[in-house]
Amino acid sequence: MQPGLSPLSPRDQRPPTPETDYPESLTSYPEEDYSPVGSFSEPRSTSPLATPPGWSCQVSPDGQTLYTNHFTQEQWVRLEDQHGKPYFYNPDDASVQWDLPQVPVPAPRSIHKSGQDSETPAQASPPEEKTKTLEKAGVLHRTKTVDKGRRLRKKHWSASWTVLEGGVLTFFKDSKASAAGGLRQPPKLSTPEYTVELRGASLSWAPKDKSSRKNVLELRSRDGSEYLIQHDSEAIIGTWHKAIGEGIQELSADLPPEEESESSSADFGFSERLGSWREDEARPGAGPGAATPESDLSRVRHRLRKLLLKRPTLQSLREKGYIKDQVFGCALAALCERERSSVPRFVQQCIRTVEARGLDIDGLYRISGNLATIQKLRYKVDHDERLDLDDGRWEDVHVITGALKLFFRELPEPLFPFSHFRQFIAAIKLQDQAQRSRCVRDLVRSLPAPNHDTLRLLFQHLCRVIEHGDQNRMSVQSVAIVFGPTLLRPETEETSMPMTMVFQNQVVELILQRCSDIFPPH
Repeated sequence: MQPGLSPLSPRDQRPPTPETDYPESLTSYPEEDYSPVGSFSEPRSTSPLATPPGWSCQVSPDGQTLYTNHFTQEQWVRLEDQHGKPYFYNPDDASVQWDLPQVPVPAPRSIHKSGQDSETPAQASPPEEKTKTLEKAGVLHRTKTVDKGRRLRKKHWSASWTVLEGGVLTFFKDSKASAAGGLRQPPKLSTPEYTVELRGASLSWAPKDKSSRKNVLELRSRDGSEYLIQHDSEAIIGTWHKAIGEGIQELSADLPPEEESESSSADFGFSERLGSWREDEARPGAGPGAATPESDLSRVRHRLRKLLLKRPTLQSLREKGYIKDQVFGCALAALCERERSSVPRFVQQCIRTVEARGLDIDGLYRISGNLATIQKLRYKVDHDERLDLDDGRWEDVHVITGALKLFFRELPEPLFPFSHFRQFIAAIKLQDQAQRSRCVRDLVRSLPAPNHDTLRLLFQHLCRVIEHGDQNRMSVQSVAIVFGPTLLRPETEETSMPMTMVFQNQVVELILQRCSDIFPPH
């Protein structure tokens, strides 16, 4: 069977019969009217000799039987399968059905009419709605990708007997066995595996990154679940697309705009295109020129609000990798927790690289590197997890030392926390040298683990820098002047800042001098 062929082609190349939308295991065709109890209010006659109401029948020059809709002017071609069973084919969208679409027939205005009235077609009165709940049924491939907002790790594709009925899409287990028995005995269908309420749901064609299969639909329900639906036949999946989309629009028409916007995250183009012409049809007397400026403005506002509300959350962008948590400016405890380490990875990399390139470089930590290059390195650290400091762009060691100092300066809370600032200043003011050293040591050991371990690594590194002071000209006092205001600062600026800065430098100088005592070897 080859879908999409012209209805005027030879009989051996006719379009597929509607049975392709049903399980292959069926040994016989569906009844003329596939209508489980309560699905249709009344059956329709499908006798090949009778023309349904609202249709006209004619024979084309090449012998094909054409049925024309009086209201929409759409044409359907009557064909027969290999068993002589009639079915109908629409060449416009390549859809096939066992029966012609039902057309509402207007009731006559009066029994007695004049001759002039009998020749004038009566105006169509609003048709009485029939209770039709079963819109479509067939075998589809489906998988669930998101369960109430929680993304599932793997996609498990499986064929499922799928029923669209009463605004609810149901996927049954054991597709072929269930469908074969359930077509004639619907109450004996197996337990539904998934049930999706179409009210407030959304539908779109799935992008390539969601599935490598062809003809895949993405259905999102109001509870945050997402499903992928697929069929190998483009014509069949197209009819499902149309049926589910129309069901969503009809059921969501009475939702408040805000609620609909929050619950819907469908493809903007599809939902808006479908919604626009359906809204125009729903308004009495709507026509090409019936729109008013106020209604157009309201529609534009509604669509803009809808678009803004569909913006992804910051958390979802982080999960997808579009936004990466920054390193510079991040709280030390949060950064260490995220990296599952007691010392930030960037600090470790910088210290290893500086020591590998040599501690005898003149002005280490005193000379500033190129500021533009330092900012490029900062951007690289914040946006790329694979940082290579051996890259030629970072060959200047002063760029790396400058970036390390910038990292400590931009910590929201310095390496010596604000809560300990006054205690360190009070300790350094003690006159007794032994008591001063002991008090500073105890304060350092009372720091939180990330602060203490990072200070240990940094000060042990700075002590090794000082050991090469004859070559790099960096003494204890020089290093203390560079790192004092960076590592230890008050939460609010004080009036006696020059004097405070002296004490800050003295704290760092004392720790450098007593490093082996304050940070004993493991």
